[in-house]
Amino acid sequence: MPGPASPLASRLKGHTTTIFAEMSELAAATGSINLGQGFPDTDGAHEVAAAAIAAIEAGANQYAPGAGVPELRAAVAAHQAATYGIELDPATEVLVTCGATEGIAAAMLAFLEPRDDVVMFEPSYDSYAAAVSMAGATRTVVTLEPPHWGFDVADLEAAVGPRTRLLLLNSPHNPTGKVFTEHELASIAELCVRHDLLAVTDEVYEHLIFEGTHRPLAGFPGMGERTLSISSGGKTFGFTGWKVGWVSGPAPLVAAVRAAKQFLTYVTPAPFQLAIAVALDAGSEYIEPLRTELAARRDQLCDGLEGLGWTLYRPAATYFATTDIAASGEDAVTFCRRLPERCGVVAIPSSVFYEHPDRGATLVRFAFCKQAAVLDEALGRLGDFGSITGA
Repeated sequence: MPGPASPLASRLKGHTTTIFAEMSELAAATGSINLGQGFPDTDGAHEVAAAAIAAIEAGANQYAPGAGVPELRAAVAAHQAATYGIELDPATEVLVTCGATEGIAAAMLAFLEPRDDVVMFEPSYDSYAAAVSMAGATRTVVTLEPPHWGFDVADLEAAVGPRTRLLLLNSPHNPTGKVFTEHELASIAELCVRHDLLAVTDEVYEHLIFEGTHRPLAGFPGMGERTLSISSGGKTFGFTGWKVGWVSGPAPLVAAVRAAKQFLTYVTPAPFQLAIAVALDAGSEYIEPLRTELAARRDQLCDGLEGLGWTLYRPAATYFATTDIAASGEDAVTFCRRLPERCGVVAIPSSVFYEHPDRGATLVRFAFCKQAAVLDEALGRLGDFGSITGA
């Protein structure tokens, strides 16, 4: 007979977003086009893949150094300096992780104690709440409001309490596609400095921007010494399955994350690290073609949905576009569960990205990081489905 649930399992109850698995299973069962999960349906540049193959053939097949291969740490440091003017020591201020998700989890485990609190924005990437819970901490959310996904600085100030330890920021933002503005970032930085908060920033979509400019929070006054910046090669270069991410920032903070990371995945596969180093060293050579193609796919999907009469919040960045299906008379979960049978398309209900699902009850997220022909077929099926209002 099974014993009682573990304390960790109890803390994580409700945080695991099973809707992703459910939607993928529905896609397979119904032959639907899967615009749910955010991964491209084509690989990144051949030259980057070839670099991984070359590394394997050259014998880079054993454990990598715990902090990451020197080539990638140097490439990350060079990228931060060239792109943002942030100087890093690759030996002590860069840590390679198994994707940004591990970097976030390791940071939460490194810096949070039970009953500490994290301020974060919602809707939010689903691993954030789970990582905070794994550390035994709590979270206080500030809601981003459509259509521009703005927030009230007074709400952010009110979210900070006596147990607040750190602020977790995602920009460019998943699932909304928002790029936080200079003014918004300045207000966040000022709050962190005034309340002596650590900041952890998820910047995995930093190069996949179509409108606006990405500025790392670490570059604002007083933030360099208190910010851990997290990014990844998976989204930037179109190899999401490689799970190569990195954490950068002040040496003491990076060392603390490394202490937690070593008991998670231990190390990240060396051949993929070496290939991502090659990609980063190439500058915009492999980034710009992907960004340009992705911008075209964003416009294709968004123009198509608007042409079908859908209420759409056009994203400034990322892989995703959000729609409001309130006119259907259904909540987003019901709508997404019925959509595959209705017309053979899968999407994700955005309510799973909210602490209080009622706040995103009629919002649906579509991924546009797919081939043009796939999006055309999906739009055709959605058009055959008819008016979202049922009229």
